[in-house]
Amino acid sequence: METQKIIRVSKLRKECASVAESLKRESGSNQILGRSKAVQALREKIGKISSCKVNVLISGESGTGKEIAARAIHYLSYKVGKPFIPVNCGAIPESLFENELFGHMKGAFTDAGFQQIGLVKEAEGGTLFLDEIGVINPYIQAKLLRLLQDKEYRPVGDSKRHKADVRIITATNTDLRSLVEQDIFRKDLFYRLNVVSLHMPPLKERMEDLPILVEHFINRYSIEYDKPIEGLSKDTMKAFMSYSWPGNIRELENKIQQIIVMSTTPVIDVEDIHLPISEPGSKGSELEDFNIAKKRIVYFFAKNYLTQLLTEEGGDVVSAARRAGKSRTGLWNLLKKFNISPGKFH
Repeated sequence: METQKIIRVSKLRKECASVAESLKRESGSNQILGRSKAVQALREKIGKISSCKVNVLISGESGTGKEIAARAIHYLSYKVGKPFIPVNCGAIPESLFENELFGHMKGAFTDAGFQQIGLVKEAEGGTLFLDEIGVINPYIQAKLLRLLQDKEYRPVGDSKRHKADVRIITATNTDLRSLVEQDIFRKDLFYRLNVVSLHMPPLKERMEDLPILVEHFINRYSIEYDKPIEGLSKDTMKAFMSYSWPGNIRELENKIQQIIVMSTTPVIDVEDIHLPISEPGSKGSELEDFNIAKKRIVYFFAKNYLTQLLTEEGGDVVSAARRAGKSRTGLWNLLKKFNISPGKFH
């Protein structure tokens, strides 16, 4: 009986693992949202890359989704059931990088009272994703090159080398070739990392995907923040489409979060979005639709005017109406429209 129970439990675990891997693969194929030609080409390339155990260098502006692409490659590969370990190289102090990456032995240095495994060991059998790879110093570059060439590494304070079965995916928002030409980044390491390259297009080059991304983020954060948001008004979508999104998808996601948190109506109107105005002549800048820009500016003027008016009149609507040259009913209607309560100014 005990043997049969063990067999059933083992079989159930294998089935659960298989289902989990299938869900991750499905998630991987759906990681990159959009229907543009750029996204279709990206998905196709990720599908080809994921089937091969090859190092990948992902390039693109900040906020374009480089980590999402790296996860998609991992989840669509045979390593789907193994760890995916993301590392922001720019967030680790230079003095601690070797220790974080390779770990250390007990007594390797002062305060090393116990052995610590590194990120390479954590990613064993899976994928190590190194973001902002261009910032690592020459010493760590040499250590990483050894890992890529020999598939082995040595923890700090250890006399023995350890074998590593790990796929390396790196990402950068800088031009690594330029850093190589300036002798800042090793040429041999660059070629080891850049076996296959993947470029993430900026959002302004795939604007036809913006409504899909907006819908995705609204669905996600309206549930997370328990706010019943239905979507954007036509004017709001026009404003979104005319903005250049220099922060790319990350900026869009952040803006949707802000809007949902501050919203008081189920449909987001253009007055609620507060998009910055691009500087004239800046690269990639685009002017908003005239009527949308006018509507937004008039909204801010009116709300600021009414707030200052009530502040100076201490919330007295009669005095405020007289001073503004409006009827009392007319002023009340304006205050209601802009969700301003006179009681706050008493």
